[in-house]
Amino acid sequence: MSTDFRTKRIYEKPAKEDGYRVLVDRLWPRGMSKAVARVDLWAKDMTPSTELRKWFHANPDNYDEFVKKYQHELNTRRAEIEQLVEAMSQPTVTLLTAVKNPDRSHVPVLKKFLTELVSNR
Repeated sequence: MSTDFRTKRIYEKPAKEDGYRVLVDRLWPRGMSKAVARVDLWAKDMTPSTELRKWFHANPDNYDEFVKKYQHELNTRRAEIEQLVEAMSQPTVTLLTAVKNPDRSHVPVLKKFLTELVSNR
């Protein structure tokens, strides 16, 4: 079964089309209750390490370097992430984030990694 990975800001209203909702931020979003968020899984193991997150926050112009470092982290945690992906085998998985600019964050890197992981099964 293939999985369609989507992305969405957690502050957007949950929808039936979201399928399995996975929070992919290391920190819980400010002002968001768990009841309103309707998160099926909080996947902290898929997020950038605290050190990398802080480094990128201090160096936002170094996005390409951040991507390389995050890809390395994902590859070192591949076995753990594969187990999480197995657990969320759904037709649609929505990756939720609170970042203001999801297109220039860890989310597209993670989405690509997960898509490739699933397609290589």
